Amino acid sequence: MTSGTFNGYFERSVELPVDPLTAIFRLTACGFHEDYIVYERAGEWFFASGVLAEIFLDCSGAWMRKPQEILLPWDGAPLMQVQSLLDKVPAKDWRAYGWAAFELAHVKDGDISDIGDQRLLHLVVPHTEARLKQGWAHVRSADEQMLPPVAAALSREPAVRHWEPSPVDVRRYGGEAYRQAVEVAVKDINADRFQKVVLSRIVPVEQEIDFVGTYICGRRGNNPARSFLLRLGGIEAAGYCPEVVIQVSGDGRVLSQPLAGTRALTGDPAKNERLRAELLSDPKEVYEHAISVKAACDELGGVCVPDSINVDEFMVIKERGSVQHIASRVTGRLAAGQRAWHAFGAAFPAITASGVPKDAACASIRTSEPKARGLYSGAVLTVDHDGALDAALVLRAVYRQNGMTWLQAGAGIVGQSRPDREFEETCEKLDSVARFLVPASAPLRGAARPARSGLAVL
Repeated sequence: MTSGTFNGYFERSVELPVDPLTAIFRLTACGFHEDYIVYERAGEWFFASGVLAEIFLDCSGAWMRKPQEILLPWDGAPLMQVQSLLDKVPAKDWRAYGWAAFELAHVKDGDISDIGDQRLLHLVVPHTEARLKQGWAHVRSADEQMLPPVAAALSREPAVRHWEPSPVDVRRYGGEAYRQAVEVAVKDINADRFQKVVLSRIVPVEQEIDFVGTYICGRRGNNPARSFLLRLGGIEAAGYCPEVVIQVSGDGRVLSQPLAGTRALTGDPAKNERLRAELLSDPKEVYEHAISVKAACDELGGVCVPDSINVDEFMVIKERGSVQHIASRVTGRLAAGQRAWHAFGAAFPAITASGVPKDAACASIRTSEPKARGLYSGAVLTVDHDGALDAALVLRAVYRQNGMTWLQAGAGIVGQSRPDREFEETCEKLDSVARFLVPASAPLRGAARPARSGLAVL
């Protein structure tokens, strides 16, 4: 064990005798702070708890609540106002965690005429943070007294437990209305109003959900690009992000990862191969993917050095939980005068959750869907002091807000779309989460049985 102070945070490294998911359960169960965010990327989990600094974006502008009250009224460049507030964070080597609502797309250029009082972005620089990998953990806190209890929670000897998920039948809800919406969208596309739109549907979850148990069970049954668990500002959510909206390194390297084109992923390898071959040869799916990649290149073209833009991977298959997707990877390097928030603004919302062209697709979504999307198809993100930013697309998740719990999924509609197939695609995506929902009343019990999705070493 090592400890010391570092740039305003007290720090300690400890050995981790359990896997990171089990460590996440322990940290959330200890209740160090009411609000927290968990973010996973590249085999590392981050647990951010409490508030050292807090920044919001809403109809009043960009404002910091802690460590001091600062309001920056709208000036037409809200994302750069957010960066201005982050620049005032007193701690060095900070990392902010948070989320952006889909409706940020309507206002990122400064137009606030249609957003009401909805919160569009929420970031926190945590009071206490744990960074977890297999075998070790690094803990930071603004309060040195927090280090021993956090280290103790991570270092206890393990005991085996499990949760019992209670799946939801996602095919029972909204089929007729969704098929009708697809028909209308296809007519709009054939009338040249846009090329593609992603329309979603909501599946209500009537039972109370244990979000931590659901996150752990679902993560053991999914292989996402990113995963997250959050309880922040009245919102709870747990999800398994299939793709990255935008990733910017501290030295200006930019990555976007469009996924478009979907088939189910089953327990039958032969069937999966057949579906994969069908996916890669389906003209509708290939067209949907190709226009998404073209749009991603165009977006990076506005913020990157032109000669740096490259499609590093094109039309490979990525397996994501209950589905398999066609995936590509577009990269570039930020041009002079551009920062990570410029790249985020160019890429947000993800093409694969909105449509082509984006403005027309977002307008169609606003009129076609019954409520604001909020966190769904927005982003969870981290922002670092050195200019790095990592934003993951929020799909394959369960949400709770204002006393309601729900699932939500969409499908990309193009001129060749068939309503029945698009509805089925939403079901395939929803199953990535629906089969792992853990009721809030479900007890943790000793497990004398083989390992399963809900197994936890506590």
